Parts: sequence; structure tokens; C-alpha cells
Amino acid sequence: MKLVVSDPETGKSYQKELDKNQAKVLYGMKIGDKIKGDQLGLAGYELVITGGSDKDGFPMRSDLHGTSRKRVLLSGGTGFHPKRKGERKRKTVRGNTIAEDIVQVNTKVIKAGAEKLDKLFEKKEEKKE
Repeated sequence: MKLVVSDPETGKSYQKELDKNQAKVLYGMKIGDKIKGDQLGLAGYELVITGGSDKDGFPMRSDLHGTSRKRVLLSGGTGFHPKRKGERKRKTVRGNTIAEDIVQVNTKVIKAGAEKLDKLFEKKEEKKE
């Protein structure tokens, strides 16, 4: 599972691959829930879940309860952006609860830790031969 952490102060976002134990912490949580960053390797940080997508790319919607996919009639928001005024379309979206099918979870920093995110997500460059 990928964790995407957005920092509203700098406008940057960072990606981190979570192992199975770290991902289990997120199972059952919903969009809008707060997470302590200590459980995910981000000491001192507090995050809020803002969304995500499943293994087939369907986005999570905060107003659709549960973990399953549903075909709903949308007039805007997550999953559909209308081109004309009044346009509606039936689209498949996923519920607001994180399950094993979710491959990406989007979060936002609401309380920063002591160490900067740039250092925590530092890329290790490989030597070319």
C-alpha cells in the first residue's frame, strides 16, 4: 500500500510504501479520521485521511459508506467532473472505509513533527556502474 503525505505549508507531497504491518493500522479507518504518524514511521506527525484509490483505480468517496464499490449517479466531486452545467453521470466509486483492496491512501499533515518531511522521505540514490 502506498501512503501519500501532502504538506499544506510547502505544497509538496511525498510517497511512502507501507509494509503489511503498517497497512493493517489503516484498515477500517475512514476518510476524515486522524492518524498518529508514529505508527507509520513519521514520528511526531499527525495526519488526516483525505482519500485514496483501489487496485483498479476507482476513487474513494467520503459520502459513500462501507468498503465496497457502487455505481452512483454523480453531478460532481470526487470521481466525476462535469463539463457542462447540470450534467450527471453514473460512475463506479469505492466507499469511504479503507480495506485490503485499497492500494493508495492520501493524507494531509495537520500537526508537524520535529523533523522535516524532506529528511524523512529522503531518496537514496543508487550508484551507477
